[in-house]
Amino acid sequence: MFFRKKAPVSWIVVFLGNPGTRYENTRHNAGFMTAEVIEKGIEIKINRMKWGALTEVAKLGGQHVLLIKPQTYMNLSGGAVRQAMRFYKVPPENIIVISDDVSLPTGSIRIRRSGSAGGHNGLKDIIAKCGSENFPRIKIGVGAPPHEDYDMADWVLSKLNGEDKNLVTGATLRAAAALEMILMRGIESAMAEFN
Repeated sequence: MFFRKKAPVSWIVVFLGNPGTRYENTRHNAGFMTAEVIEKGIEIKINRMKWGALTEVAKLGGQHVLLIKPQTYMNLSGGAVRQAMRFYKVPPENIIVISDDVSLPTGSIRIRRSGSAGGHNGLKDIIAKCGSENFPRIKIGVGAPPHEDYDMADWVLSKLNGEDKNLVTGATLRAAAALEMILMRGIESAMAEFN
C-alpha cells in the first residue's frame, strides 16, 4: 500500500483578533473578519486547536499554508506564532500577519514587507516572541478615534456600525485578495496592486 506524503507548509498566515462573542465585529477583530472571508472563499473551517490557537492547513494561492487565529488576547498572540513557526520551520519572511490599523483611514488596506509594531500590541508580541520584525503584514484601516482624549482601547474594542462596518467589510475582502496575490505572485505585485 502506498501513502502520499502531505506537502509541507511553506507559509503561515496569522489573523489577529480577540476571541469570544464580546469582541465580534469590533475594530480590533479585522484580522478575524478576514479569516472568515478566507473560510467562505475556499470552504474550510479554521477550527483545530493547537498552540493556543485555532488552526487549519489549506491550499491557498497555490501554496500549502497554515492559517492561524490565536485564541489568547491580542497582546499575547506571539506565543502561538512562535510555536507554529518552529514546528513547521517557516522563516519570518514567510509569515503574513493580518491586523487592524488605527493610523490608516477606515476601509483602506496597506501591505508592508516588514517594520515596527507601530503601537499595535499583537504585532509587538509577535516581534518580541519570534525575534524578528521581518515578516509581511496586511493592515486593515479602522480609523483613528474621533478625538485625542478618546481612550484607544475603547476605540479598537468598539463595535463597527453603519458606514464604518461597510468600509471595513470591504477592506477584509480586499485583504483576502491581497493575501492570495502575495502567495501567488509575491509581495511586490500585491503592493503595486493594493497599496
